[in-house]
Amino acid sequence: MTETNDPLDQLPDEVAAAAFRRLVRHLRHRHDAQNIDLMGLAGFCRNCLADWINDAGAGFDKAAAREVIHGMPQAEWKEKYQTEATPEQMARMEESLKLNGGTH
Repeated sequence: MTETNDPLDQLPDEVAAAAFRRLVRHLRHRHDAQNIDLMGLAGFCRNCLADWINDAGAGFDKAAAREVIHGMPQAEWKEKYQTEATPEQMARMEESLKLNGGTH
């Protein structure tokens, strides 16, 4: 485990993993929380989580990583749950991404 002054880094990996799984399952349940809204509010979405698990070494291709996070193939998730983004949602996302400091 990395030694830093950040209490987050002091969490045991099994605790952090359990919290991550709970977050992902929560997002799987809350289909009303659209990716565009998550991006506009917090600067990340389900697809970012899929990228992050690969960045952490999961070794999936992009489609497989997104299926892990969405709980189904991304195309199926989009068909069932994704709504058309409004210009306002797109603008909020663009402004939010600027706050990420070049990371997502």
